Amino acid sequence: MFKRVLIANRGEIAVRIARACRELGAAPLAVYSEADRHALHVRVCEGAACIGPPPSRESYLNIDAILAAARELDADAVHPGYGFLAENASFATAVTEAGLTFVGPPAEAIAAMGDKARARAIAATAGVPLVPAVENLSADFGEVRGAAESLGYPLLVKATGGGGGKGMRIVAATGELEAALAAASREAAAAFGDGRVYLERYFERPRHVEVQILADQFGDIVHLGERECSIQRRYQKIVEESPSPGVSPALRRQLTAAAIAAAQRVGYANAGTVEFLVSEAGEFYFLEMNTRLQVEHPITEWVTGVDLVQAQLRIAAGERLWLRQADLRARGHAIECRIYAEDPTQHFLPSPGIIRYLREPQAPGVRVDSGIAAGSEVPVHYDPLLAKLSVWGADRDAARRRVIAALREYSVLGVTTNVAFLVAVAAHPAFAAGRTHTHFLAEHLADWRPDGADLPLAAIAAALHAALAAPATSNSVDAPRTPSPWQTLGGWRLGHSGQ
Repeated sequence: MFKRVLIANRGEIAVRIARACRELGAAPLAVYSEADRHALHVRVCEGAACIGPPPSRESYLNIDAILAAARELDADAVHPGYGFLAENASFATAVTEAGLTFVGPPAEAIAAMGDKARARAIAATAGVPLVPAVENLSADFGEVRGAAESLGYPLLVKATGGGGGKGMRIVAATGELEAALAAASREAAAAFGDGRVYLERYFERPRHVEVQILADQFGDIVHLGERECSIQRRYQKIVEESPSPGVSPALRRQLTAAAIAAAQRVGYANAGTVEFLVSEAGEFYFLEMNTRLQVEHPITEWVTGVDLVQAQLRIAAGERLWLRQADLRARGHAIECRIYAEDPTQHFLPSPGIIRYLREPQAPGVRVDSGIAAGSEVPVHYDPLLAKLSVWGADRDAARRRVIAALREYSVLGVTTNVAFLVAVAAHPAFAAGRTHTHFLAEHLADWRPDGADLPLAAIAAALHAALAAPATSNSVDAPRTPSPWQTLGGWRLGHSGQ
């Protein structure tokens, strides 16, 4: 195992990786921007280096600065987390050329699956069904318009490189096409440095289902079942669950076989996720492959008992895969909710600020992956994800009821969060019935406003606590710090022995 692992990331995922490193006997090392000097991920690591000013392009996306930090801190491996440089093939190459181990797939696989056109071609050669699309668009708009009409409306304009909903536009009719092409191309160029786009058939009420895979450097590969990630805002997930309520055993066999075939075709190693669109008719189509750890990995860990971050580290260190497909069985049901500093009533506008009070739920079957503590600053420069609340239950309804109870115990003061909105999602009759799809929020909660039933009881208690200026507790801003941030933070709380 590695001796010292540099975590090229921030927030809850950096805290999560630090925990896995410690458990394997490796020293976790942090990098931070000037805005994150006092951030939690810095405090829980055994060494840290500043890599630049707050803007991510000058810090967390600065390859030279990160490699300089790795040399300064005497790291022998680099874990990219997710986001930032995690799916940047040039970064993976630079890490290995610097004599360090990149905790992730080969740079060639990252490059191949990071380009949607190449990824589709690879999936097709592996026999994986593709969403009908028109690629390599002509510069002649008349030809593009004809191709779009052949494909049929509604359709999507999508960026060839990148993801996360950027460079994507829904087009309902021919008259909207030209403007959508221009807007998507501009956005893609700004976000990914690549303005290429293509056309893809648009499905009205699909499920977004993904398959987690693990592969070693010797050709062995397994899947760890599927996750459903259909509850999304701005094409970004906020609630995930495993297994999917809309996947039958027969469909599961098809999805997992397709995921393994695609990963084998690209020569994949380490953890990865193959994403699919599942239509209302039960047909499935390849969307993309994420060549990194996913935000929602905790729910797979809940139902399989496999620590995916430790698996990444062990595979990167050269271990053969110790798991066999016949031994992997999903147990129960898990649901994850992403806790954001954002206002659902204002189109999910980010809410930066200082965390004045924090109380996270603690109960059997409840886990909180957190990147904050009381006193933490939520800066304007980065994604406003604060933490992830995940729960396990013996079945889906038990997990759903548990996540509602845990959300009602979650209390964050100082910034606006989406906690009450998440309660409304999990309590909605359509969610309870498993009738989820990618337009769930628009269909059921477009006009949502908080009321007494949605507001977590813990938030009310915390507001009274602050208003009455009660004596400081170990969770309050003014409380003295304990010697170890692991004691106060509980960045990764485990609720069952399967972890």
